[in-house]
Amino acid sequence: MGQERRSTIKITVVYDNETLAPHLAAAWGFACLVGDELLFDTGGDANRLLANMKKLGIDPLKIQTVVLSHAHGDHTGGLGGLLATGAQPQVYVPRAFPERFQADVRARTPLVQVHGPAEIQPGIHTTGEVGTTIVEQALVVEGGEGLVVITGCAHPGVVEMVRRAHEHISSQIALVLGGFHLGGVSRRSVKRILATFRDLGVRQVAPCHCTGRRAIRAFAQEYGENYIQVGVGLTLEVGP
Repeated sequence: MGQERRSTIKITVVYDNETLAPHLAAAWGFACLVGDELLFDTGGDANRLLANMKKLGIDPLKIQTVVLSHAHGDHTGGLGGLLATGAQPQVYVPRAFPERFQADVRARTPLVQVHGPAEIQPGIHTTGEVGTTIVEQALVVEGGEGLVVITGCAHPGVVEMVRRAHEHISSQIALVLGGFHLGGVSRRSVKRILATFRDLGVRQVAPCHCTGRRAIRAFAQEYGENYIQVGVGLTLEVGP
């Protein structure tokens, strides 16, 4: 890992179904800031997104990169409002995104189609497109203790998203954060996923958004002190 990868990276949740502070708004969707200038997903509503960013001291004009996990509105809905502030980030979307969406974004700011795994910034990667019915990408952040895998909804399966990250970068999985899409999944299936997470060496988990309360409780029980409660305002530091 090069010298430019050695600085600590901060991850801040700016949009989620839950909030960790009463002055920050919760709403269905997900978005998090990675470092100072990369936004992963944009939540479902620009007003809530921008209000939370303002209260957290985040300047939208400093956002240089936006990575959208998949094409659902609770992850893309805040993008238009972000661009309306005058921000002109480079937007990374899976190639499978609707052509009209891509054209609308491209008319306002640079857009990059994602197909295979790629390094977006030093130490920050996309898994590339995963899945078929609902195509999705996850973000992978390299840290000194391993990889942090950030998922929007993990529609193709959270295990598959983590495996794809591990295939691209052969390193331990320090943390999986984001929506796991397990709201309607049986207890038996959740137990299988937990067992697979252990087999994959996932050390910490931070499930939120579409994971479902029952599945979140199962992850919390299994991981104990290595479970992280998520909500708007959560800040984590990924060390060098």
